[in-house]
Amino acid sequence: MIGLRVYLRYLISIGYPCPLAPEAVENMKIVQKQPQLPEFKELISFIEAPSPEANIMELRDKSILETLFNTGLRVSELVSLNRDQVNLERKQIGLKGKGNKIRILFLPDAAAQWIGRYLQSRRDKFKPLFIRHSGELDTRKSGERMRLTVRSIQNIATKYTKRCGLLIKATPQTLRHCFALYLAGEGANPIPLQVLFSHESLNGITRYVHASDKYAEEPHRNYYPPAKQE
Repeated sequence: MIGLRVYLRYLISIGYPCPLAPEAVENMKIVQKQPQLPEFKELISFIEAPSPEANIMELRDKSILETLFNTGLRVSELVSLNRDQVNLERKQIGLKGKGNKIRILFLPDAAAQWIGRYLQSRRDKFKPLFIRHSGELDTRKSGERMRLTVRSIQNIATKYTKRCGLLIKATPQTLRHCFALYLAGEGANPIPLQVLFSHESLNGITRYVHASDKYAEEPHRNYYPPAKQE
């Protein structure tokens, strides 16, 4: 619409009769489309789609989906993880962000156990936490060429979306989005969410928090005097 107003002003400037004043053209409101998300039970079937007893790749995939779903990690952060960043005893993941600031993410028991099982099943000492188990073997000690890529993780998600018959495609970003929505839906304060999701400002987290007003109801009832008397 801005382009239309500029064009109308140009017509007026060259003396062309213009039936519509540029100021009469209103900007259209852009409505941000919310992504389609699976139902909770569908998401659980997606997380449980791998068969970890079948082979090490399925065990790895199970560990990946559990980690994404239970931490809200970005897929780029997941593929960059090394073994020494995961403390299974404390059930924590340490991420280094901007300015070398350490961000701590927390692993539920199930996610920590799956990662532990996956690492125990490996016979290598490669540095990356999640590696490929096919193709040419990297002979270097670090095993950097064995590290999974973002595309690999996306393909893994697509594989299990099809396996469990989801009508809505589940992606790594879907798991991150759902993780945030479930926390917000249970009343999580937006400030801790901002830390967990590594957003520079609260503006980045409002798309999740808007799904629930519980985070606002609790402080209102507990700390606002008239509400406390109800």
